[in-house]
This record gives sequence, C-alpha cells and structure tokens, in this order.
Amino acid sequence: MFENKKFAKYSIIFMILGVVYMFFYSGLMNDHINILTPYMKATYGWDDLKVTNPVTYGSTFTIIFYLICGTALVKFGVKKFMIPCTVVLGLACMGLAVAGDNYALYTVSLFLVRVLVVPLQMGGFMLCSNWFIKYRGRVMGVITAGSPLFSVVGVSVLTKLANSIGIKASYTTMGIIIIITALLTAVFMKDTPEEAGLFPDGADKAPVSEVDDSETVTFKEIITDKRAWQLIISYGILQFVITAMMAYMAVRYISLSGPNDVPNLFVSKGLLYLSIGAIAGIPMSYVLGVFDDKWGSIKASLLLTVLYLFAVIPLAIMPVGGNSVLMLTWAFGVACMTGGVPTMHPCVTSYVYGRKKYQAANRWIMTLQAIPLAFAVSYMAAMNQAGKLTQAYYGLLIMLAVAFITLLTMLNVPDANAADREYGSNKKVSYNTDSKQV
Repeated sequence: MFENKKFAKYSIIFMILGVVYMFFYSGLMNDHINILTPYMKATYGWDDLKVTNPVTYGSTFTIIFYLICGTALVKFGVKKFMIPCTVVLGLACMGLAVAGDNYALYTVSLFLVRVLVVPLQMGGFMLCSNWFIKYRGRVMGVITAGSPLFSVVGVSVLTKLANSIGIKASYTTMGIIIIITALLTAVFMKDTPEEAGLFPDGADKAPVSEVDDSETVTFKEIITDKRAWQLIISYGILQFVITAMMAYMAVRYISLSGPNDVPNLFVSKGLLYLSIGAIAGIPMSYVLGVFDDKWGSIKASLLLTVLYLFAVIPLAIMPVGGNSVLMLTWAFGVACMTGGVPTMHPCVTSYVYGRKKYQAANRWIMTLQAIPLAFAVSYMAAMNQAGKLTQAYYGLLIMLAVAFITLLTMLNVPDANAADREYGSNKKVSYNTDSKQV
C-alpha cells in the first residue's frame, strides 16, 4: 500500500480524517447522551425521556435517511453529499451549545446531530471501501479506533467541562472542529482512487475480482436475498446493543452509586476504568481488521459478537458501589465493541457484495437495520423509568445470542472480492493485465 508514494499520501490523509469521522460519529450518536442526560436533569429538571426524545425522533427519521444518504452517495459521490451535511452537523452542535432551557432549539439541534452523523459514517465507510480491498480490514481497524477514543477522551473531557463551566464551550469547540474536518475532506480527498489516477491498495492494475461494472442493487434484490437478511438481523442487533449500552453507560453507573461515591460512581470510578480498559481494547479494532483480512469477515464478526459479552455481562451483574474486576472487564469490552462494530459492518457488507456494489446494497441494509435501532435509546429509557435497568441488560444478552447464531449460518458465504485478498497466506495478489479498468 505504501510502496506507491502517491497512494500512500492519500491513505495517510484518509486514515487521519477517518479517525476524526469515527470519533465524532460514535460520540455524537450515543456517547454524548451520557453528558446531556445527567446535566439536563440536574440543571433543568428534565426527565430521561425529555432529554432523549429528540434522539429517538432522529433515530426514527434515520430509517428513511439511511436510504436517502446511501442513494445520494452513489448518485452524486461521497464528497458532494458528505461535506455539506458535515458542515450542518457542526452548526447543530453549536445549536446545542446555546440552547440552554430552550427546548425547541435543543430538540432541533439534537435531532440534526443524531441524523447528520449518518453521512459522516456512511461517507467514511464508502471512502474506505472505494480505496481498499486487500487492506480494507486493517485500514478500517485504524480509523474506527476513533470510536472508543471518544468513549475515553471525549466523555471524560465533556464531563469535566460540563461540571465546571457547562456544556456550551465543549459543544461549540466540537462544532468548529467538525466544520474544519469537512473543509479538509473537500481539499485533500478524492471519492475513488481512480479519480486520482490510481487503483485500490496502490496496485498498478484494476482488481481481478471486479469483472462486473454494475453498481446497482435494487430493493427487490435485497429483500429476496438470504445474505442480506442475515446481515440485517445480525448487525442490526449489534448496532442496537451498542447504541443502548453507550447511551446509558453513565446512567447505569449513577444507579449503582453507593453512599461514598461523590458525585457519583460513573465520574469517580467509571471513567478511570474506562481509560485503563481502553488501552487494551482500542487496538482490538485493528486486530479485528487483521483477522478480517486474513480469515474473512464472517469469522471476524463472530469474534466481535463474543467480545460484546465483555461489555454487557459486567453491567448486568455489577453490584452497588462497583467491582474492580467487573469494571475493568466492562471497559475493555466497551473499547472492543465501539471500535469493532464500525470496523466490521462495512467490511462484512463489502465481503458479501464487493467494492463496487457495497454502497448500493448498504443503503437498503442500513435502512432496514435502522428500524429497530431507532428505539434502542427509548428501550433503555423506558426500562430505567420502570426500575428494570438490570433486566434491560439481560434482554441485550438474548439479542446477542440471536446475532451469533445468525452469523454462524453465514460461514459458507463467499467473499465477493476473494481474488484480491490474501486469506491465510502471505502470497502476493496477482492482477489480471487484461482486466477492464474501473
């Protein structure tokens, strides 16, 4: 990949920008709710559902928006759609900063934040799928390290700022950084390597596996394709669980606070363990990427599902006042989970449908996955208000069992770009000199 100097330049730029994409995607989709919920409850007396309802509204709208976004990315290209959406995302963060107790402005801003992280995610995934085949897993593993980084750095910084000077400064800063990221993407990135006179992975020929130039996948093809439903069910569950887990991470620890935990267990102990666990867990996104490149996306997805247990089980059985071993295990699992899902979701979709058809298929798959995902936060909020937050985690474990079984049924699904991968060996990829250039 780095032997071609021109390709290496684009690769390095993308990996840096990609970490930023995923840092804010993960943080503004779920994690920042850990700051907003206790802050808004303490400052304005809002209950859980009042704080999180705009997220639920936004998540519901994303059911349609995933399709709109995916279609726009295919039709107009990544940059033409992703960049303006990212600028508006930055402005929406500034809206949250100045909203105060103005619930109308708060609702509109939080709704836009939840919706407009979608182009940040889908655009970044499509760029990775366009530029890399052989190294797709490893590169995805690098950029998705941004997701657990927010859980560690972002949540900690925002919590400290919220407790000291309020949330205005932190959300304003995030908005400015997001807008700068959009401008850097506009200047330094191309939608595809072909636009820069290159080929995927820095190769000197077009990929062998791309004999079909078609980029079209219809809704009828998706709903009649067993593989699509296997992806929708398995990764729909994995996304539901991560959203539920991250949105109620702080609330769970606050509910388990003992009399000596000041101001609460999450701030006093949880963030410390989250930081420690992430040191081991963040590299797991790259490890999963390597596993994907060497043994395939289905086996890597099964490993990811097992790693989820390290995050969910400790919170299900955590005693009041916390437990050091369980908290450290949880922290490791959180980093694996938040880094692993963004790594594996685009990888497994590209595995099934190939580079050229990835986004055309992904728009339908993510649209259908978004239907249950829209209710992940409200599921946790409702269970919490009913006094059954512990039972909510056992419900998540049942869902994970379904996801694991569904992935097991995909073990015989072939890789659409297998001819350009290096499964289980160090052999060099051979390129067909007669292949039609994409």
